[in-house]
Amino acid sequence: MTTWTAPEAHRTSEPRTGDERAMLQGWLDWHRQTLLRKCAGLTAEQLRTASVEPSNLTLLGLVRHMTEVERGWFRRRAGGQSELRDVYCTPDNLDGDFDDVATADAEANLVTFNEELKLADAAVAHLPLESEHEGRDGPNSLRWVYHHMIEEYARHNGHADLLRERLDGTTGD
Repeated sequence: MTTWTAPEAHRTSEPRTGDERAMLQGWLDWHRQTLLRKCAGLTAEQLRTASVEPSNLTLLGLVRHMTEVERGWFRRRAGGQSELRDVYCTPDNLDGDFDDVATADAEANLVTFNEELKLADAAVAHLPLESEHEGRDGPNSLRWVYHHMIEEYARHNGHADLLRERLDGTTGD
């Protein structure tokens, strides 16, 4: 019997020149792949392991959370696909992305994450960075969404660094 492990992630170096849209997309892609690199080579059980008590934070929870965040910001808000529902969160459990990982299918969750990235990119590919949607505190531009998402990944990739090191000692970006 073969044990599934998360596949290798293929990260392209972050852009150092280019127009603004290419720079934002390049940095976002770099951070997306960084999260996947933190998962690469780990078993489903390791991805579901909360490694710092009493926290329930896991690498799989981070992947599931970022799936929800990608869908929410790029597809529902900026892309106008308001009919989309959450993937893991429910009205009964708003933190289902983080909470419900004990029996989650890690392989399927990683596939869902990668599919959501493609759909998120497609949802905003035709929109200018200046396009706006209504936010909680007023309008947000697509440019703001890109910056916010890069910040969101940077923060959670820091969590992923610590989780991965605790699981098997692996460090690095």
